[in-house]
Amino acid sequence: MKGRVHMESWKLKLRHLVGHRYFVNAVMFVILLNAILIGVETYPHFREDYPGLIQGFEVFFLWFFTIEIILRIFAEKKFYQFFYSKWNIFDFVVVAGVLLFSGTYFISALRILRVLRVLRAVTVIPSLQRLVTAFLKTIPSLGTIMMLLGLVFYIYAVLGVMFFGNISPEYFGSLHLSLVTLFQVITLESWASGVFRPIFAESPYSWIYFVSFILVGTFIVLNLIVGEILNNIQEAKEEEQKDDKIEVSKHELAKITNEINELKLLLMKKEK
Repeated sequence: MKGRVHMESWKLKLRHLVGHRYFVNAVMFVILLNAILIGVETYPHFREDYPGLIQGFEVFFLWFFTIEIILRIFAEKKFYQFFYSKWNIFDFVVVAGVLLFSGTYFISALRILRVLRVLRAVTVIPSLQRLVTAFLKTIPSLGTIMMLLGLVFYIYAVLGVMFFGNISPEYFGSLHLSLVTLFQVITLESWASGVFRPIFAESPYSWIYFVSFILVGTFIVLNLIVGEILNNIQEAKEEEQKDDKIEVSKHELAKITNEINELKLLLMKKEK
């Protein structure tokens, strides 16, 4: 009984440590430092002039993130509860992958995993977690919107070939060229000077085609995507608030349980 209470108390302290803002800020700082080092390594002369320094930092990052993951795993009541969160699984895969490949010759895989380690900033910053969660939730809904956008592209591409195929064959000479041109137009990148004005000089009514496509494609369809993402961000925020309330309740319950166990220990000592 005493050992169990001691273990619970130890886990509670460890949970408090890994959840403390100083600990989280330290992890974030090391992630940013690691990102800077990865960027510096892209310059060959830095790798050649300071190989020992770069290697020393990499060993530090390797041990730091390994110890951090171990602490977070043991902070859970049951170690497997750590893997209930998809963000924790991502952290574990990246850290374990770097550990696995650090002693092998799979240099390309190691470099990829080291770059992915920068993405751990998402798991540290809650606002980024909400944004990524909202984006992932948007992907199923994007299918319908992309179908609508594809229909709009196809219709306008065929019309473009019919109307402007002879005037501007380099842009509307075939269906696939027309689709590529429309993609340039919808990004609003040099569409007026590069595509529209030469055609407008030959066909004065061509503005109806281009303006209507931009209105439908950019201001309507793309706004549907933005609206869907914003809606999912709001839902993710509401879910996070619910989870925070549940987490606070669990923390308070664990605190009360710990106090009860301490009282039991005191009573047992008095009885002895």
